[in-house]
Amino acid sequence: QVQLVESGGGLVQAGDSLRLSCAASGRTFSSNPMGWFRQAPGKEREFVSAINWNGGRTYNADSVKGRFTISRDNAKNTVYLQMNSLKPDDTAIYYCAAVRTVGIVLESTKYTYWGQGTQVTVSS
Repeated sequence: QVQLVESGGGLVQAGDSLRLSCAASGRTFSSNPMGWFRQAPGKEREFVSAINWNGGRTYNADSVKGRFTISRDNAKNTVYLQMNSLKPDDTAIYYCAAVRTVGIVLESTKYTYWGQGTQVTVSS
């Protein structure tokens, strides 16, 4: 019932910032906790950040704490990932996803709706 489209990826240098956006369509968006995941070549998909339905609770992976901030604007049907102090190890395809739970979950297998991904490349 939800379609997600990511945007905002690109090629940046270490230390730069990017803001990823995920535009949602569908009437259930405002009720869905949302997550950001990433996958680098040859590696498993990795949890990055998640946010509950109204933006009141968030959770970040240890690897991005202090650097990345997830937020959402339900009036605009959009979730964001502000990425600061980017490192080459952040290079990956970034995906947004929605889960049909009452709160945040970290397991990618729990998420029902996925975007197509947007590439983030950080050069040294």
